[in-house]
Amino acid sequence: MSESEFLALAQQELDRLESAVETAADAADADIEINRAGNLMELEFEDGSKIIVNSQAPMQELWVAARSGGFHFRHDGQRWVDTRGGGELYAALSGYVSQQAGVTLKLA
Repeated sequence: MSESEFLALAQQELDRLESAVETAADAADADIEINRAGNLMELEFEDGSKIIVNSQAPMQELWVAARSGGFHFRHDGQRWVDTRGGGELYAALSGYVSQQAGVTLKLA
């Protein structure tokens, strides 16, 4: 995939993630502030902790930095998959966000 194709795909995924976090936070009455600048999304929680999701065009990955660690996700043609553990992006982020928000959130 070319760099421009990757950037378009990453932008589209970050748009979907932003919407999924807003929907899940509203449903759980969780206070999560979302800040977006291009292909970087920052989720800030009531306790001051953050989760950062950003695209890395040279690696063609989405990187996630959360309290529980740093994770790299690569698109396999259908979904974003953790390059080490094999987990799917939305399932993994549901866990990270739930941990930092202190309530269960399911990102879909």
